[in-house]
Amino acid sequence: MGDAAARQESARIAAAAECFLIESAWPVGRPAWTRATVVLLDAETARMAAQELLPRRPGVVVIADGVPALEDWQSAAAIGADNVLGLPGDESVLVALLGERPEAGSGRGAVIAVLGGRGGAGASTFAGALALTANATQFREHCLLVDGDGHGGGIDLLLGAEHTPGLRWPALVLEGGRVSAAALHAALPAVQQGVSVLACGRGDSAGEPSAAAVRAVVEAGRNVGDLVIGDIPRRGCDVAEALVESADLVVLVVPAELRASAAAEVVARYAQSRNSQCGLVVRGPAPGGLQAADIAKALGLPLLAAMRPEPRLSDRLERGGLRLRKRGPLRTAAESVLDAVAERSGVRRWVA
Repeated sequence: MGDAAARQESARIAAAAECFLIESAWPVGRPAWTRATVVLLDAETARMAAQELLPRRPGVVVIADGVPALEDWQSAAAIGADNVLGLPGDESVLVALLGERPEAGSGRGAVIAVLGGRGGAGASTFAGALALTANATQFREHCLLVDGDGHGGGIDLLLGAEHTPGLRWPALVLEGGRVSAAALHAALPAVQQGVSVLACGRGDSAGEPSAAAVRAVVEAGRNVGDLVIGDIPRRGCDVAEALVESADLVVLVVPAELRASAAAEVVARYAQSRNSQCGLVVRGPAPGGLQAADIAKALGLPLLAAMRPEPRLSDRLERGGLRLRKRGPLRTAAESVLDAVAERSGVRRWVA
């Protein structure tokens, strides 16, 4: 916010509403833009945000020093702001907006986005393994596995939950871009106690979510302290961007093969351009002896886990869905990723 008077007044009001106010230099970057509970802008910054093509999101407020002028309203329309407030006149309104609390819960949820370096890399399987491991280790009380790929056949099938009753994406209707996490857990198929799956479906019932719906689901889970895991399509699309930008950690899964490593360069650049918190999981076997550390160096990503082949994995997936062994490679790699998330995630109730 470039207006010094509006900035000072906003800081005072945020303190009164018991919110953390993070003053960010421009440009703020997409991760900060999407994660903040509320974004406060003056007219000039709002225009710059619109020019940067930052995604529309709820909770954007344009602040004016005194009575809002025409340029304040024009800037608000350009970025899709929810409110235009003049300070100090609208102080009580801003206090009420900042004082709104999300659905009751710890607010310490975490979001992991998983994508493959190439087709068939095993990203969906690893996303499912993360959900099952998080539940087994009680990483969070609830885990929400979100399927973002309408061409993937439905992640519920991978987990053996294709016949479990509950809503899939095509049947999920969000009112006003908001959703209750408690209602989601009650309505979605449960793989096991504490793990809910929001799948895209198959055949005539298949359907992809919108980016707005994905953001609503992710934030609902984050606000009540859930672990939200997104299985991301490799093709660039609004849904992929929504999941990548919302994540506390983006996990790139790459087989230990030369061509897979080469193909993953484009995907790694895409992920890093939208979120600086990215890491690598290398999946064996390595038929040419390619080392996980070499792949990590080539992609410029920290190595989170180097995973041996999981014995009889294909057979288990065909006969009842993904199930993990207590000391298997999948679970060990998933635990390493969860450890990394635990180090990086924190309180999410803040204002930018």
